[in-house]
Amino acid sequence: MNHSHSLKRRDIYLNKLISFQDTEPVKVITGIRRCGKSSLLKLMVQHLKDTGISPEQIIEINFESYTYQSMSADALYSYVKEHAVSGKRMYLFFDELQRIEAWENAINAFRVDFDCDIYITGSNAYLLSSEYSTYLAGRCVEIKMLPLSFHEFLDFHGFEVRETQSAFGGSRKQVFDKNGECYELRQAFDAYMRFGGMPGIADVGLTQDTAMILLDGIYSTVVVRDILERDKRRNQKLITDSALLRKIILFLADNIGSNISVTSIGNTLVSEGLLDDGKRKGSPSAHTVQAYVNALLESYFFYEIKRFDVKGKAYLRTLGKYYIVDLGLRNYLLGFRNRDSGHAIENVVYFELLRRGYDVAIGKVGNAEVDFIATSTNKKIYIQVTESMMSEDVRQRELTPLQSIRDNYEKLVLSLEPGLDSSYDGIKSENLIEWLLDEVR
Repeated sequence: MNHSHSLKRRDIYLNKLISFQDTEPVKVITGIRRCGKSSLLKLMVQHLKDTGISPEQIIEINFESYTYQSMSADALYSYVKEHAVSGKRMYLFFDELQRIEAWENAINAFRVDFDCDIYITGSNAYLLSSEYSTYLAGRCVEIKMLPLSFHEFLDFHGFEVRETQSAFGGSRKQVFDKNGECYELRQAFDAYMRFGGMPGIADVGLTQDTAMILLDGIYSTVVVRDILERDKRRNQKLITDSALLRKIILFLADNIGSNISVTSIGNTLVSEGLLDDGKRKGSPSAHTVQAYVNALLESYFFYEIKRFDVKGKAYLRTLGKYYIVDLGLRNYLLGFRNRDSGHAIENVVYFELLRRGYDVAIGKVGNAEVDFIATSTNKKIYIQVTESMMSEDVRQRELTPLQSIRDNYEKLVLSLEPGLDSSYDGIKSENLIEWLLDEVR
């Protein structure tokens, strides 16, 4: 990693961590590898030092580092005990802690034996899965980290959005680079759609060759460390067939935003001869696929979104959809061509809603579908995402499901070409890029 530049701030996450500082729960930062978890720990350490905590009160260990890789939980406990300053509160930072066997025993011992504030990161959801919830039940707060938002992407790559006055009296937003060169917002957005939001790309630059090398490294690490080598003790079905895993990844990447069942993945793979069709005894075709898909969800590579029946007010067990955590990774896997851009912009909106703290489901309204129902403690929004609202046909298609929902919650259509109308009988129509930049809501 290039340490010559100062760490870029990720305030949305840092502020959350700061708000939990010195509270009892263990702070657990989760998310796909290389999305910025280690940097977030460093930012938090910097914040502590800036606010007067002395360096001797801070212990930082990265378990990916060769020095600590084979440390046992006992050794970890001894190490901390040895370095703790008596009579002072200690701040403990453990990066990729899931690599240590029985780590939860050490964490519990720290909580009992020391006056300490604990921060850990993990690249796999089993860190918080059921068997640990008994250890940490109610005693941990999870901060879910994602790759860069469009707003953060501009910031990391040194772009600034400014309102410029046009000769005709209106104003519009444009993007300026460090040298004062001016670009249209759409060009910047296209770059985001192409390269994705992995923070490391800001170190290597927006060219396809360098981005591919970086994304290849991320892909290999996730697949090898978090999926193929994941902890053998978990009595989980081990993921051993890397060719099959890659096929499932490619299938999901190619079908983001489409209704998918494990059976449909299985059928595709059977027809390609990659999977037995289960007619022979003991061939666990659907189970195998499900185990591989679960591993991908656990490593935060893909996210599954459930369907909600708006009229029946219940989640449906049938087909869900999958979105990929980063479009750069998708382009790395499938080739950088402009494919299926409708689903790709949905993918962007889905993760932006997660960043803004919403729970997200797909809405089923009779036979029609609403792309997203986003709910937070005090808000609910129904959202359609489409490339353009210019044609009458598309407008009808997007508006009809929203019009059939009879409650008073906000309804919104996001598109890259919204046309001139900012609303259609109470349904707001907004420019998707402007919506992404308007992060405060």
